Amino acid sequence: MTQNKNSKPHLKHFHDVEIPDDDILTQCMHCGLCLPVCPTYTLTGMERSSPRGRIRLIKEVAAGHLEISKTFIEEMYFCLDCQACVTVCPAGVKYGQLVEAARSQIFESGKERGLWLKKFFFRSVFTSFGRLKLLARFVRFYQKIIEPLLHKSGIYKLLPRRIRSMQELAPRISARFFDDYIPERSMPQDQVRYRVGMLTGCLMNIMFADINADTVEVLQVNDCEVITPKSQVCCGSLAAHNGDFEIAKTLARQNIDIFFNLKLDAIVINSAGCSAFMKEYGQLLANDIEYSEKAAKISEITLDVSEFLLKHKFKKPSHPFARRVTYHDACHLIHTQGISQQPRQLLELIPGVVLIELDEASWCCGSAGIYNLTRYEDSMRILDRKIENIKKTGADIVVTGNPGCMGQLSYGLRRANLAIQVLHPITLLNQAYKNSQSQ
Repeated sequence: MTQNKNSKPHLKHFHDVEIPDDDILTQCMHCGLCLPVCPTYTLTGMERSSPRGRIRLIKEVAAGHLEISKTFIEEMYFCLDCQACVTVCPAGVKYGQLVEAARSQIFESGKERGLWLKKFFFRSVFTSFGRLKLLARFVRFYQKIIEPLLHKSGIYKLLPRRIRSMQELAPRISARFFDDYIPERSMPQDQVRYRVGMLTGCLMNIMFADINADTVEVLQVNDCEVITPKSQVCCGSLAAHNGDFEIAKTLARQNIDIFFNLKLDAIVINSAGCSAFMKEYGQLLANDIEYSEKAAKISEITLDVSEFLLKHKFKKPSHPFARRVTYHDACHLIHTQGISQQPRQLLELIPGVVLIELDEASWCCGSAGIYNLTRYEDSMRILDRKIENIKKTGADIVVTGNPGCMGQLSYGLRRANLAIQVLHPITLLNQAYKNSQSQ
């Protein structure tokens, strides 16, 4: 993504960090096919809130015709970075690279409100699993002890709506963090066919430890030796999506050092955002003389867990497991990685599961990292559309492969008083395996 700005006069007003490729910047034909699939354009009907409108803004700022203004910052972060526009674009514009590069320019400019808070979390908390887990323990204490007291006393209702919504959106902290109990090496019961590394993830490790455990168990059933290095770190996606590419690259290099020499057949990941970003390590570090080759190799062997299982013909459960399910496409699976059929095929191959297609399955749920916290009202308008479509399916379970989507959908279903469970596809598969074992 990065290039020498002196070779591209159109980009001379951008900081010399993560400058968007000039070819990508000029590729947009302004045809408008992106408009109907853009959630923010659908909300406002404003050209500047569409992908082609934002590309025009980026061009004007890069050329020095516009400043990095409040409006520019607003639009770059009003965008969910769902990349639905990338899927439909006939010119192949890599819009995700553009908007994230623009955010890096905003970050470097120092003009963003609350920048100090972003720097604190991305540079001081997410760079250390120890500090992240310490913070998570405080949150867990609050969720288990303080929050019930606030409800019981009636004080909770007096809190500002924004504070209450943030608490209600936040997934519960796991009783035990995944990396505290999983061994670095987990062996299958039968002969080893594959040696795979597993990214524990930062939020997956502290909030979705049960899904990580399901993933290890499913991989063991499928004859995998699973390596989960204790020294691994956050993949860097949260920092990159919010403009801090310096930290994103630092974290990427750390993970490359950890995973590169393990002689792995694959790095298997159960979080769509993480697998999407690790597949971009090669691009992220393309100009890094020391790491470019190793980064490309890591990207090459990184697979979403459903992608890995379908590629290697996973073992089907032996007994029926009757469930009515619908599937929501996580944006970073379908639009960034092009993974859509694999999770559906996985579900359809579980005996007894009835898969009901979801209208607008690839429409963003409104989670988008921390979007549902920073832009709560916009996020809820997008979520309401998704929940209405889920309601129409009559399914008992909605399945999706990204933790942010899981938290968002769970919240939306509670708001709508719908008794529909939200599961990761790997959790459903593991339940089916266990059902077969008990027969």
